Amino acid sequence: MLKRLILSLAVASAFIAAAPASADAMAEPVAHIELTKMMGRWYEVARMPNMIQRGCQAGESDWTRTGDGFAVIQTCHKGSPDGPLAEWKAHARVADPVSNAKFRMTFFGGLVSQEYWVLDQRSDEGWLILATHDGRYLWLMSQKPTLPTAIKTEAVARIKQLGFDIGRLEFPLPAHG
Repeated sequence: MLKRLILSLAVASAFIAAAPASADAMAEPVAHIELTKMMGRWYEVARMPNMIQRGCQAGESDWTRTGDGFAVIQTCHKGSPDGPLAEWKAHARVADPVSNAKFRMTFFGGLVSQEYWVLDQRSDEGWLILATHDGRYLWLMSQKPTLPTAIKTEAVARIKQLGFDIGRLEFPLPAHG
């Protein structure tokens, strides 16, 4: 039991370890999103480096509506798209019911809590930009395993427009289809 607690605390500290901010002034979340647009599977296209996802490939997040928010299961494969599976479970609650664009997510049974903002969402193209409220971490997520090159280029340009250093982006390999 003590080993499990120590491991949980070590992982929690990796989630909240200090890192340089990605944007000089944090971008604001979108004015409004429909919560139904968050549901389903999202594929990781790009991300700012973070300790917990080091070596992750073929990342996915499954959002399922619950009575008080969303159950979120995040997975990736360590080292390669066929590598060992890593999984994190979270609970997301809407932190701003006016916009629905801010979520408070808790991990590891509530040991870690972090606010995430949807900075842009293009439902017609099937992608969104999600970042921590402080701009340290950012993800480009897609509703399809890969984005067409032109749409991916547009999304990365939007990340740059929001003030993030796109030179720091990691582009993990997608799952083998």
